[in-house]
Amino acid sequence: MSQPTENLARIPVEDVELEGMLDIPDGAEGLVVFAHGSGSSRKSPRNNFVAAVIRERGLGTLLFDLLTEEEDQIRENRFDIPLLTDRLVAVTEWLNTRDATRDLNVGYFGSSTGAASALRATARLEDEIDAVVSRGGRVDMASEVLDEITVPTLFIVGGADTQVLELNREAYDQLACEKELHVVEGAGHLFEGEGELEEVADVAADWFAESLR
Repeated sequence: MSQPTENLARIPVEDVELEGMLDIPDGAEGLVVFAHGSGSSRKSPRNNFVAAVIRERGLGTLLFDLLTEEEDQIRENRFDIPLLTDRLVAVTEWLNTRDATRDLNVGYFGSSTGAASALRATARLEDEIDAVVSRGGRVDMASEVLDEITVPTLFIVGGADTQVLELNREAYDQLACEKELHVVEGAGHLFEGEGELEEVADVAADWFAESLR
């Protein structure tokens, strides 16, 4: 496969500029936008590992910071799900204005609190999003929109992450779309055990490869 187009993207959103890394392999039909959890960033080693596996399947990825460095210093911002949702929607709309990305099918990969903003943005954008994957997601923070989700939705949770797993099971029952709950046996919230993150990446990449083509 030829080398992907890789560039530092500066994304204007209202009165701030967000930084991201946009990588699009030649011939890509889909693009996965990452919404990271609180205290994380586009440099997250876990999300970058997952993104690399997704690109190996011929899909593009966008990892970006939902907050500026200054905004991230205020802890409350990291848990301001409406703000993070607005940012994700604005970045998705920015992608729709660019020649390189406007024709690509778009999926969201949300981690922790980022999964809540991914689900809320999906409900708001309706036909513009084609798939969602949540990793250890606080999907309960999007409970009021779960019945509005119509795209293929995958929840990945660690088997030892008991509280989040219970929240995911309750949210999963509210979904009326094509859906799957994948439990990584023995894994905690950060999927740090041997082979656990690899399992997350493979399952997510399979889901997007199926849903974004």
